[in-house]
Amino acid sequence: MVTSDNYSSRERRIRNELDIELIKWIFEHKKEKVGALQIKMLLENDYFVIMNHKKIRRLMKKFGLKAKIRQAKPYRKMLKATQEHRTCPNLLDRQFDQQEPGKVLLTDITYLYYGRGQKAYLSCVKVGSTKEIVAYNISSSLEMDLVYQTLDKLVEATVQFHPEAILHSDQGVHYTNPIFQEKVKQLGIRQSMSRKGNCWDNSPMESFFGQFKEHVKPTYQKLKGLSHIHE
Repeated sequence: MVTSDNYSSRERRIRNELDIELIKWIFEHKKEKVGALQIKMLLENDYFVIMNHKKIRRLMKKFGLKAKIRQAKPYRKMLKATQEHRTCPNLLDRQFDQQEPGKVLLTDITYLYYGRGQKAYLSCVKVGSTKEIVAYNISSSLEMDLVYQTLDKLVEATVQFHPEAILHSDQGVHYTNPIFQEKVKQLGIRQSMSRKGNCWDNSPMESFFGQFKEHVKPTYQKLKGLSHIHE
């Protein structure tokens, strides 16, 4: 006689077997052995499967799937190796539009998913008064070149900087980097930073990123669908 408890147990076992097969396939077909959180992201983005990361870890441990230990990012090593990283005072105090074109420049970095869950990083500079994006740079890496090249593009797009120009950002490691700060100083621009952990101090950039992601989301969903068609 098959009881409901036996059926539930059998159903659970079959579901776990299917889950681990999918996890093993993802784990074995990635160039780098990924961990539970990366697998969770890939399951949701590429296979539309929602699975708790604790369950993923439990199944990985049970079947001996060990993630590759990632090396520390170069900019993290740089941050630990030097005491020269310095934050800057908040010169704006949320006065983003000072009615003078080019005086307030806002910058930040966000990420976007594309293809099969790949991640791209977007660095932008926005004018506080006109709300125009005057420079941007996209990279698959968070190396310092991401923001250095953004500055280069800002220079290309600007005929002459405002004599009291301010570049405002958060306190991220890119913007506290001494080389980045020196580049900004050489352009005759003052640096300003949000208070730690306060996203409202750079809300126009946060708002732009939010709207931009909503705009490109349908395209990303379409690309995901096409990737399945060609598999």
